[in-house]
Amino acid sequence: MNHITILGDGGLGRAVEAAIRERAHGTGAPAEVLVLGRPAYGRHRPADLGDPDLVVEASRPEAVVANVEAAVEAGAHRLIVATTGWAADRPRVDALLRTTGAAAVAAPNFSLGVVLFGRLVEAAVELFGPLDAFDPYLLEWHRRAKRDRPSGTAIDLARRIADRHPRLRSADDLEVASVRAGSSPGMHLVGFDAAGETVELRLTARDRSAYAAGILAAADWLERSPRDPGLHTFDPVVDELVARHPIAA
Repeated sequence: MNHITILGDGGLGRAVEAAIRERAHGTGAPAEVLVLGRPAYGRHRPADLGDPDLVVEASRPEAVVANVEAAVEAGAHRLIVATTGWAADRPRVDALLRTTGAAAVAAPNFSLGVVLFGRLVEAAVELFGPLDAFDPYLLEWHRRAKRDRPSGTAIDLARRIADRHPRLRSADDLEVASVRAGSSPGMHLVGFDAAGETVELRLTARDRSAYAAGILAAADWLERSPRDPGLHTFDPVVDELVARHPIAA
């Protein structure tokens, strides 16, 4: 992909830009990267996006629908939606992509570690869920400025836990705590507590480079083979990576 437009000039958008430029420098492949911040008049004009091979949406939840509309009107057929907090608009975005023949990978978190962490959590619930002595809980901590609470990743983890735990009717029955303080890029902890012991699984992001790496992997997945129009999850991307690069025990 030679022309990539990033909608959102915050920390994530700049991390994706840096990852693209670093890759281009290492491979010698040309790459034109356009980063657009908040539009002056409420929404981006399709002409402002140039002629993008890929559009990465990394702005604000309330801007996702308008930004996807601008992207497909600009001719983009491959998109990455890395913004969180827009779940209510998901059917509308999916319908728009299908109508225009565009495909997008969307996820609450593009960290490869987060996806594998979610699968570890599912396995842990299978082990601890049948034991009445252990109560499950979830703690997540993000930077002060993050507005959605709980995070999209925490919502996904809570759903995974509730779907497999015999004593939870839904994610609302799970004890979930959210912290918004300082500058933490993201920490998620899943625990199982009993009277005499506690077992915890923790994933801590040190910076946004892990998210940027996952976004580039999703972009490669979209380019590697024609994908059905509409929204795709990040899991198939990770499945292909694990299949090509087995994780040593």
